Amino acid sequence: MTDPDPQADPLQAGMAPAEIGAAVIARHLPTLPLGPGVYRMIDARGEVLYVGKARSLRKRVTSYTKTEALSVRIQRMVRLVAMVEITTTHTEAEALLLEANLIKKLQPPFNVLLKDDKSFPYILVERTHAFPRITKHRGARDVPGTYFGPFASTGAVHVTLNAMSRAFPLRSCTDSEFASRTRPCLQYQIKRCKAPCVGRISEADYAAIVQEACDFLSNRNRHVLDDWRQRMQAASDNLDFEMAAELRDRIRALAHITQKQDINLTEIDDADVIAIHAEGGLVCVQIFFFRAGQNFGNRAYFPAHVRDVETAEVLDAFIGQFYATREPPRLILVSHAAENMPLIEEALSKHAGHRVELHCPQRGIKRHLVDLAADNARDALHRRMAETSTQQQLLAGVADLFGLEAPPQRIEVYDNSHIMGRHAVGAMIVAGPEGLRKNAYRKFNIKGEEIEPGDDYAMMKHVLTRRFQRLLKEDAENETAADWPDLLLIDGGKGQLSASLKVLEELGVDDVPVVGIAKGPDRNAGREQFFLPNREPFMLEPRHPVLFFLQRLRDEAHRFAIGTHRAKRAKDQIKSPLDEIPGIGAARKKALLLHFGSAKAVSRAGLADLEGVPGVNKAVAKRIYDHFHGG
Repeated sequence: MTDPDPQADPLQAGMAPAEIGAAVIARHLPTLPLGPGVYRMIDARGEVLYVGKARSLRKRVTSYTKTEALSVRIQRMVRLVAMVEITTTHTEAEALLLEANLIKKLQPPFNVLLKDDKSFPYILVERTHAFPRITKHRGARDVPGTYFGPFASTGAVHVTLNAMSRAFPLRSCTDSEFASRTRPCLQYQIKRCKAPCVGRISEADYAAIVQEACDFLSNRNRHVLDDWRQRMQAASDNLDFEMAAELRDRIRALAHITQKQDINLTEIDDADVIAIHAEGGLVCVQIFFFRAGQNFGNRAYFPAHVRDVETAEVLDAFIGQFYATREPPRLILVSHAAENMPLIEEALSKHAGHRVELHCPQRGIKRHLVDLAADNARDALHRRMAETSTQQQLLAGVADLFGLEAPPQRIEVYDNSHIMGRHAVGAMIVAGPEGLRKNAYRKFNIKGEEIEPGDDYAMMKHVLTRRFQRLLKEDAENETAADWPDLLLIDGGKGQLSASLKVLEELGVDDVPVVGIAKGPDRNAGREQFFLPNREPFMLEPRHPVLFFLQRLRDEAHRFAIGTHRAKRAKDQIKSPLDEIPGIGAARKKALLLHFGSAKAVSRAGLADLEGVPGVNKAVAKRIYDHFHGG
């Protein structure tokens, strides 16, 4: 890490903002090495603005001092730079991997960001039991067994498992359920399990079915079908018509699964197909997963901050971040040649532990697959653009309806939930041009002693006070830190609106519009009334599109509040009085319950009885006794 010289202040030199940042960067250049590594541009608050990798750190960082040659996006970043940090690596490939990991971890605002980065599900054949089960798996691959995938979605896994259960009747129950069975379950009755839990199949015969399932998932289904046909014919010749019928049904089920595949590959075993489409300043990256020659589904991504970034650069960033926490297949087909294809291949091969090839095909089946992914990328981007356009129209309608200066970019909707004042919670949801922003949702536990049970107005005051006190604190620390709303939508009528306005007035917030939305007569949906300061309540036409939009926001806030309340209530229902005693952890709690049978019996126990519990010494016994007897 290199720190700026405190004696040199470019602000006193009358420079433009971009030149100031370039001067700050220039002060670091003499200390930068010529070797490979990763650099981080940092602002005055210590927040990372940008992460980049370089073959030569000094040469790469020097380019940021020539502001006239930089893109508009990078010029904005340079204006904010106050410090440069570096990490040296042995090779440029190591720098590429480190860059991708840091971007995923730090989410710098000036990098191309892969936002939707959830893990993909797999099909797992466990190897921890004499009778392995087949199940869906997501997360770290730390369970011993054979993994097949990844699949694009859990839905694809469920469809595959459901179809496979007809052809490969393997158990899906947990080990504890398996051990507790005394008779076959429903899965056996519908011929989707061989009931190994009660000895209806031998271990060797069950292992044979497991191997057949693994062969199918490994694209050796032709071998499986040929074997079944021979066995079916042999069973028929031996007049074992029951076995022949069972094999016939399994053959039909397997044929049904293979027919559902849109594309079956003979030239490719495992491959990911990545295509990118850019239009109107937006980009969509579509990725298809092919494993064992079968299509395991596809998913669309919309990287952020790409309006002034070249397509090849977006593709580079996507591949690096996407495979930072995933094992890449041996072949990755791309629609555009990446800028650093040999370097990316080297980095991915090192990360995966096997050779990874990046290929941009020009003809044949591979080109057909890339074109298919590109078509899907274009269609997905058009859908996103249409949805965004519709959302912008609705936000413009909201602005007209409530007299706002411009369409709101951040709408915060508030609601409370409780039962007779118990387990009270507040909820906030957020919506904007991109739709619902679920990562910005917030929940508030309402515990104030000054709040009377069931006082909805006081609860709303409590929630808004906490929310806006935090915004004001963030503003005090830095002008750009807080994410202020353009509109508050409160679930309630005139009383809730007055309570909300009073909170904002007490906190000195006078530039955030507030609207109350309440059910109409007889609480009929579609007859909602809107309450604004200094304006008579009004309603919209029942089929007004803006009314539908505001109803959806109100209902989403209600759903989120109810869900939070139910989760809190369920958690409290399983709490034990023993949880309130300091020093009583899980082990002592278990020992007490095993010894006395219930928490109520513990509360009635004498001091000598408590001291007789394993793991409870005299001091702890005295603490437990005093807790229940007012000591």
